Amino acid sequence: MAMQITDQNAPELIAGDKLVVIDFWAVWCGPCQRMTPIIEAMAEKYEGQAIIGKYNVHEKEDLAMQYKVRNIPTIIFVKGGELKHKFVGLTLESEIEAKIKEFI
Repeated sequence: MAMQITDQNAPELIAGDKLVVIDFWAVWCGPCQRMTPIIEAMAEKYEGQAIIGKYNVHEKEDLAMQYKVRNIPTIIFVKGGELKHKFVGLTLESEIEAKIKEFI
């Protein structure tokens, strides 16, 4: 299951050595809802190898502002505190998985 990423837990997660994949989404966003099963599948498949979670931009926005998220869904890949890649909009599962494999 994808982890819930919040402004409270994000700094510690991002500062770690593991790849962190964050899906910026909102409940009212149709395209975001379509990404949910993909994010959940990746979280299950790469459990222990990467931290994969969701950040609800409707509840908070600090992390979204930090990574200049202007549209949702946006998926970012962070490792060692450094932004490695960003997808904006609907993204194929194969593209997300390729990036996870590249950075883990």
